[in-house]
Amino acid sequence: MQSFLIIYPLLTPLLFAVLCLFFLRKPKVQRWFFLAGIFTYLVFAGVLFSDVMDKGIVTMQAGNWAAPFGITLVSDLLSSGLILLTAVLAFLTGIYSMGGINQSGISTIFYPVLLFLVFGLTGSFLAADIFNLYVWFEVMLVSSFVLFTLGGKKDQLEGSIKYVAINVVSSSLFLAGIGLIYGLTGSLNMAALHLKIPLVDNQAMVSVAKIFFLVSFGIKAAIFPLFFWLPASYHTPPIAISALAVGLLTKVGVYVMIRFFTIVFPAGDGFSNTILLVLSGFTMLVGVLGAAAQNDFRKILSFHIVSQIGYMIMGLAIHTTLAIAGAIFFVVHNILVKTNLFLISGLVNESNGSYKLKELGGVYQKFPLIALIFAISAFSLTGVPPLSGFWGKFVLVLAGLDTQQYFIVGVSLFVSILTLFSMTKIWGEVFWKNNPEIVEPVIKSQSELFRTKWMMALPVAVMTVLILILGFAPEVFVDLSKRAAEQLINPDAYIQAILMK
Repeated sequence: MQSFLIIYPLLTPLLFAVLCLFFLRKPKVQRWFFLAGIFTYLVFAGVLFSDVMDKGIVTMQAGNWAAPFGITLVSDLLSSGLILLTAVLAFLTGIYSMGGINQSGISTIFYPVLLFLVFGLTGSFLAADIFNLYVWFEVMLVSSFVLFTLGGKKDQLEGSIKYVAINVVSSSLFLAGIGLIYGLTGSLNMAALHLKIPLVDNQAMVSVAKIFFLVSFGIKAAIFPLFFWLPASYHTPPIAISALAVGLLTKVGVYVMIRFFTIVFPAGDGFSNTILLVLSGFTMLVGVLGAAAQNDFRKILSFHIVSQIGYMIMGLAIHTTLAIAGAIFFVVHNILVKTNLFLISGLVNESNGSYKLKELGGVYQKFPLIALIFAISAFSLTGVPPLSGFWGKFVLVLAGLDTQQYFIVGVSLFVSILTLFSMTKIWGEVFWKNNPEIVEPVIKSQSELFRTKWMMALPVAVMTVLILILGFAPEVFVDLSKRAAEQLINPDAYIQAILMK
């Protein structure tokens, strides 16, 4: 169904980003424009999600050029849900940043660049053809590179260079795949490719294009063995930037993998699924082992991003409606939990002056509410029932057992145990042991923390409530995930909405 509502979430961050640029020397004015823009974006994202829930898949043909020749925007349950989640995260991390980013050199450009990043993310979720998807990826890459370098510290610049270098390789492979698939089919529209790819005579070249896309998106999603850039870069920028990157950037790679290997390449073949299954297992294991070996709060969390991506790829590899529903639910759960854990690490740093485990301690005695909030998110990450991580893993394990994929199910359960170990490591070092007094604490009491850093504490509290809702009312979200998975596994409605057939 045609709907102009789809354009509003895309144009809103662009408009307010441009407005912020007129006030580069007035960061306080920028803050108000940012809050107005991101709140408006949140409203439009909610309206779009409601419209998709009510009417089904909605589209817009730019310039009234019919697909597959024009630029098409499309929103189904998966993309509209992720746009809504992007709006929530951008709003909360934006508020958090107002209490945690005070350097004038950072705050003068932070808000417009953050809005440009949201603009790129939204375009990626709405793109209906793969060349426009490539363009939106480049918008995200430039925006995220600027955000990662804000502050100009040596470790930031080093991590940013690694991030950009590997993503340039990813973009080059993506572009090569685009050229190859266009040469084979004469189209770049995803719905048209769904129909044309099975008719290509040279299926060997289709497989080569598929490998290009797999490697490109695998880099962006940080799957094994293409993950090394993430732990080297995600812990370096200011924590509000890290939290947003953790929550969304790698998940865009997962989103595109799910989209491509259900819509563009219909009905995953056994060989591709086997490769994805092996990669998912290694991604889980290597990520969690890397986390267990770290002694920095943020580095442990960064390696856990890699490990958790493995669960999402596991659902795609099993390739049933239930499995992909589990992957979608796990994406939502992980975005909330990992973002919150990074925000909590920022609160700990603000109060105790360090991220290093050996320099931290005594947080439970001084800040019991922060300890409780950390415990909720940490137990959710490990999959302790009835929190959200348990339900995501439960659906994935059930899908694995239904398809007799016993080995990957065993790996996923084993990794959950190792995840619990690394979370208890943080708990013991940061919250439970006595403060070693290596670093002088910055804030002395919980009341002082909430009084002076309330703009950082409030988003953490809201995120924790969302995590609890996801855990204690999973039926609603699992049902939505199943409906989104149905649209992917049976893409007839998607194709009809775009091609008007």
